[in-house]
Amino acid sequence: MTTPDTPYQLQPAKIRAEVFHLLPISLFVVAFGAAFGLAAVQAGLTPFEAALMSAAVFAGASQFAAIDMWGPEVAVLPMMLVVFAINARHLLMGASLYPLFNRLPAKQRYGVLLVLTDANWAVAAQDYQNGRHNLEVILGGGLVLWLAWIIGTLLGAYFGGLIADPKHLGMDMVLGCFLFAMALGGKKTPRTLVAWVVGGSAAMMAYWWLPPHSHVVVGALAGGCVGYCWLEKPASS
Repeated sequence: MTTPDTPYQLQPAKIRAEVFHLLPISLFVVAFGAAFGLAAVQAGLTPFEAALMSAAVFAGASQFAAIDMWGPEVAVLPMMLVVFAINARHLLMGASLYPLFNRLPAKQRYGVLLVLTDANWAVAAQDYQNGRHNLEVILGGGLVLWLAWIIGTLLGAYFGGLIADPKHLGMDMVLGCFLFAMALGGKKTPRTLVAWVVGGSAAMMAYWWLPPHSHVVVGALAGGCVGYCWLEKPASS
């Protein structure tokens, strides 16, 4: 029996299994990596610099935003603020799995968090909501997505004309559909339904009226407030 104080033991076999679990999603990540690689080269980066950025940053939306701001003179502070705003959702994603991450040794914890993405977080969060502890998907799934992003960047930098606009092929919908499927697969209670409605409504209003990319954080905070204020009563034994 595990308790909140029991150390979390990452299982190598389970990590390998989670690599194959998220392998299908990684194919679409390659396509978007190719689009970024092409955009980076067109903005003046070399293929090596583009691949290095993908390896070190590993954050598609913020990398595209940084490329849009790239030029002979780069405004570093505004770029940092934009990247932070876009990636601020990771603060909430990590916090949602804090009870699991806190059971890992510090080196493992921060190492695993380096490859946290929307896709592997969604799987881990759904498993956690259903009573399963699965940080292996963060590491195994994150590694395959990271490699896919780098490979896609290199392909785009050298052969960018092959998939110049993945949105034209509808590939931008894949991750959204995947996350929606993960949400529908979780527990369905009045509390979670209200959190979805409040979070979704807040996100849409922020999308219409607030600066770009802020809707992700606003929606997450609004839904999180519902969860914080509406605590579930523990089941009676």
